[in-house]
Amino acid sequence: MSSLVPTDYATTLESIKRLVHEARYIAQRRVNTELLRLYWQIGAMIIERQKTAPWGSKVLSQLSVDLRAEFPTAKGFSPANLKYMRRFAEAWPDQDAIGQRSVGQLPWGHVIELIEKLNDAELRNWYSAKDVAQGWSRPVLAHQIKSLLHLREGAAPSNFPHALERADSELAQQITKDPFTLEFLAIDGDAAERQLEDRLGERIIDTLRELGPAFAFVGRQVHFDVDGDDFFVDLLFFHVDQLRYVVIELKTTKFEPRDAGQLGFYVALVEDRLRGSQHQPTVGMLLVADKNESVVRYALAGTSQPIAVSRYDLLACRAGCAPRRGRSHARGRP
Repeated sequence: MSSLVPTDYATTLESIKRLVHEARYIAQRRVNTELLRLYWQIGAMIIERQKTAPWGSKVLSQLSVDLRAEFPTAKGFSPANLKYMRRFAEAWPDQDAIGQRSVGQLPWGHVIELIEKLNDAELRNWYSAKDVAQGWSRPVLAHQIKSLLHLREGAAPSNFPHALERADSELAQQITKDPFTLEFLAIDGDAAERQLEDRLGERIIDTLRELGPAFAFVGRQVHFDVDGDDFFVDLLFFHVDQLRYVVIELKTTKFEPRDAGQLGFYVALVEDRLRGSQHQPTVGMLLVADKNESVVRYALAGTSQPIAVSRYDLLACRAGCAPRRGRSHARGRP
């Protein structure tokens, strides 16, 4: 029987499978977008009726009962969900935007997170675009909003503009954050550096999520022999989009100028030993418990290796997760 199978059968089968998966994905996307259009239309109709008649909670409850009676297998017609539909239409008042903006590609539960957690239209669009691009789950979206990602992303003080070519420095700056939120490690501020490093390695999926998309884990305590002397890089990553190694060093103390020198040494080491001709320059990120912005600025001005310095938070983020901005804390500047 096997002799009847053409030699290109396996290749053809894989191609057909890929086409089926792609078609299903496109169909699901279209169904989701049409569902959001429906919810928007219902919400807009409720808003319109409320302008001329007392469409309060009791009317919405009755509407919920009647809709569920008419469509018993359909979900989403609870009184609470009808209120979310109204808020959805208020948040995005242009119906055409549902199909044209990132929000039109999000599951309804994600849309609810955006509506509940954000009042600013620009921020809702910013987070929805990030959500689509990075494929967040709903809990991750909630975490990123709670931890003020829009303020943290790209905010670490660095010397990239001086140590890298302009276009590359702007790309490298994008992968920084300040602060990094590490509450998922479930350890307190008295933890030793090795314990912090161990937990980051043990919770590597959470660590990669916090670092951002396109980070790949290379190793921890990566060993280098330099003419008989041993050196160990705390954590080494590779950014697959930017094609560069990223050296991360941890300090459970307040930033000191010598920390920049140590990290600069490791960046130079990785640059010399591991970087290939197809790679972009290696960069370093130092994670510290605290920092004086002016001290960081002077220290980074004194090193030629591309380095960024970020604070990390071990406690769950609240209002204090916004970057501590001082006069020297300008995005992309040392």
